[in-house]
Amino acid sequence: MFRSTIAVAGVGAALLSGCQQASVTVTDSSAGPQVIAASDIEAGRYVVLIGGCNDCHTPQYAVTGGAQPPESEWLQGSNEGHTGPWGTSYGKNLRLTVAGHSEDEWVQLLSTGSSLPPMPWPSVRAMSDADKRAVYRYIKSMPGDPGQPAPPPLPPGTAPTTPPAV
Repeated sequence: MFRSTIAVAGVGAALLSGCQQASVTVTDSSAGPQVIAASDIEAGRYVVLIGGCNDCHTPQYAVTGGAQPPESEWLQGSNEGHTGPWGTSYGKNLRLTVAGHSEDEWVQLLSTGSSLPPMPWPSVRAMSDADKRAVYRYIKSMPGDPGQPAPPPLPPGTAPTTPPAV
C-alpha cells in the first residue's frame, strides 16, 4: 500500500477558511484514494471546495467577481442557467437532495447518476465512497436555510427567463 501526506498551506489554507493548515492523506488501496481530514465533515467541505460544487450549486457563487456568498448559503441550488444543445440546466439544491436521501442512497446516486451538462458525472462517479459519504455528512451539517428547489431544466429551443451562468 502506498501512503503519502500532503500539507496544504497558503492558498489551500485560505480556501479551507479558518484552518491554519490542513493535512490530506492519500491512500492507494483497493478502495482507491480518499481525503482524510480531522473529521468527515472537514473532508466533505474540502471536496466541495476543490471539486467546484459551489460554481453551479450555490447562487451567485460564480458570478460575484470574487466576493463569495457565506457558507450558510452554499449548495442551495441556483437559478443561473447553463444553456447548450441540451437546453438549459440548473444546479440542483444539494441540501434538499441530501435531505431526501439516506447516506447509502446518496452514495448510490453519485455512483450511478447522470443528468444534463455541465454536471461532471465521470469525475463524481470516480470519487471514493468514503469521499461521497464525507460530502453527504458535510451537507447534512450545514447551517442556515436549506433554500428552495432550483428551476427544472428547459428543453432545447426554450428561452430561459433566469440569468445565464457565467
